[in-house]
Amino acid sequence: MNRRDFLNGLMAGAAALGTSGFAHPARADAPSRRLAIVNRTLEINGKAARVFGLAQPDGMTGLTLQAGSAFDVTLTNDIAAPTLVHWHGLTPPWKMDGVPDNPAPPLKPGEPRRYTFPAGAGGTHWMHAHTLQEQNLLAAPLIVRTIGDVKQDEQEIVILLHDFSFTPAKELLARLTAGKGGGNMSGMDVQQMMKVSPNMDMSHMDMPGMAMDLNDIDFDAYLANDRTLADPDVVQVEKGGRVRLRLINGATATSFMISTGGLPAELIAVDGQDVAPIAGTAFPISMGQRLDLRLHLPARGAWPILALREGARERAGIVLATPGAAVRKLAVEGDRETPALNLGLERRLRARAPLTARTADQRFSLSLTGDMAGYRWGLSDSTALRVKRGQRVEIALKNNSMMAHPMHLHGHHFQVVAIDGKRFAGAVRDTVFVPSMADVTIAFDADNPGHWPLHCHNLYHMAAGMMTYVSYEGVG
Repeated sequence: MNRRDFLNGLMAGAAALGTSGFAHPARADAPSRRLAIVNRTLEINGKAARVFGLAQPDGMTGLTLQAGSAFDVTLTNDIAAPTLVHWHGLTPPWKMDGVPDNPAPPLKPGEPRRYTFPAGAGGTHWMHAHTLQEQNLLAAPLIVRTIGDVKQDEQEIVILLHDFSFTPAKELLARLTAGKGGGNMSGMDVQQMMKVSPNMDMSHMDMPGMAMDLNDIDFDAYLANDRTLADPDVVQVEKGGRVRLRLINGATATSFMISTGGLPAELIAVDGQDVAPIAGTAFPISMGQRLDLRLHLPARGAWPILALREGARERAGIVLATPGAAVRKLAVEGDRETPALNLGLERRLRARAPLTARTADQRFSLSLTGDMAGYRWGLSDSTALRVKRGQRVEIALKNNSMMAHPMHLHGHHFQVVAIDGKRFAGAVRDTVFVPSMADVTIAFDADNPGHWPLHCHNLYHMAAGMMTYVSYEGVG
């Protein structure tokens, strides 16, 4: 067996979440790909858990498509409740975006709906419910592979992260809005954070002694590819091989620090968009974001890839193992709390394909507001941000709350162009992490008419009011 056959075999049999290869460009007479919203049963912490999923007819989870091809998918609702799926990271026409009643209605039980639009230029994306059903794992990877990806002599492994609760999402939200919390509403003051990580970026914190709330909810489990670290997904890899990790944070309310341990890694893409490579062993990932990491493996061994819960000791992950390597048991909790995420990495990121240089035609400023006590979250301007097609638009996101907010814009990719007032040409993304008391400015070209949500990707913050819209003139 040659190296290419080995890698192809691994990708077919052991790649995380079983993505099923890539689609060829659609012909006019080609059948639509079929995808169903389904019920599943997982074993989590020794108990049966009824969850949702997105599966192809052969049972494979998620979708893998070819860049430049047509996204031609017939989605069927096989669960007992109305729902809909958002294609996070793709830029479909507004009517196919997947937010219920904006403008398309939810899918009724048993109802199919066909979606057709360009798959795009490639990248690590995902798909998920835009309702509280997302908490019950209604999400899956959506990978768009380029010809360059196919030609790379490397194994691709997808890692989808989740936070999970046996308590229904409606009850969790009710507890939060009633001031009871969904568990322990943890906070960490500045002195505590500095003790945990004395080198952390504190430039946006100019109020001594302020307390930062890091987690709304203590979940029952943290999952990587539907499994806890007590029984992790063990993926077979080649001795001395090269691996591309496609990491997706599908958690509803948990940010993580990705740790590759003793394995040096290169960050090569964020949110499906290529960046100038950055070497390291620890990389932050907030809700809705994606990271692509390239690893060069040693000759033999087993290596955990861990997702460390921000501000806590819990962790999830998978294990990469060469044939015959011993895999040691891993604890679901580490020996210390993970520091709060910051913008240190974001300041260093540079897009491989940045926006063309251009003066903004429209500028908006939004304050991110709210507090844990009343669990009210919002934006200073809840009315739609009105834009015209063809404009370059900038939005300054100023976080005046004590929690971080990963802000996601539908239907577009934007570039990070300033942090705390300092201009630079940063990464192209669709979801940007805005820490407490930080200012982040994003820019995008208004090239996809619609009434597009701009919201926090913490599901409970969004449900409690942190959402507005970018609305094109002439779109009703």
